[in-house]
Amino acid sequence: MKILITGSNGLLGQKLVAALRKDPDVQLIATSRGEDRTPEPLNDAYRSMDITDATQVNAMIGSTTPDVIIHTAAMTNVDACELDPPLCQLQNVTATENLLAAAKRHGSHFIFLSTDFIFDGTKGPYKETDIPAPLSVYGHSKLEGERLVADSGLAKWAIARTIIVYGVAEGLSRSNPILWAKGALERGEPIKVVDDQWRMPTLAEDLADGCISIAKGGATGVFHLSGPDGMSILELVQRVGAFFLLDTSVVTPVQSDSLGQPAKRPPRTGFILDKARRELGYSPRSFEEGLAVLKAQLG
Repeated sequence: MKILITGSNGLLGQKLVAALRKDPDVQLIATSRGEDRTPEPLNDAYRSMDITDATQVNAMIGSTTPDVIIHTAAMTNVDACELDPPLCQLQNVTATENLLAAAKRHGSHFIFLSTDFIFDGTKGPYKETDIPAPLSVYGHSKLEGERLVADSGLAKWAIARTIIVYGVAEGLSRSNPILWAKGALERGEPIKVVDDQWRMPTLAEDLADGCISIAKGGATGVFHLSGPDGMSILELVQRVGAFFLLDTSVVTPVQSDSLGQPAKRPPRTGFILDKARRELGYSPRSFEEGLAVLKAQLG
């Protein structure tokens, strides 16, 4: 099975690469912008590709003819998307259109990574059939991507939604809330943490496993893939502190609207994981088990 990954330099991309490069049943094609940043060079398995350039996308998909495309690349900085909607549209919508058109020509199974931010957060946790109502430019862009996928006419497509992905990887352009919290607490920095947002954080390895199950099983439709434990962002930081034996007295709880962030966040998301457990055998680790994975990788 030939599996092409977009965004192979990102957190999820690196975990997918790590799992698939050793798989004898998979021929891996890893793509991202710029140079390969995975810890062990991929050499011939890596190709630089700008997914916003339809000509590049057509040439790459045409020459590699993947059985599966796992589309992880996206502009995910929610506030940056709010401040630059055209760039968000280009990276999250136009790029997806380019990939879908090429996938359709070659009959590839298309797997699109999406987000809890397509929901307004008034009644989480959500199941796959709940009605989206995004609050931000980022949320709207990912929902538009979902609709392009669902309406593409592709024989096989899947949408994998997730929440706060955390983990350790090389050369990431952005951190994640768990590593940020750990670092700030280690330095003893006073930090303000919102206590009015509720999430289910996801270990990157678990999300990668879920995506691979979709790919290998030829699964189609929408799947919710997150961690199993729900908590406020404040509790998340407190649990990180407790796990790593760090002082959390430097944490001040605040309300979201006091931070003056450009993008509005949904107050309560979270996912009901029953469908993914049943159809994919998805079995995510608890938050503390995920932190143990993180600890082992950090050394």
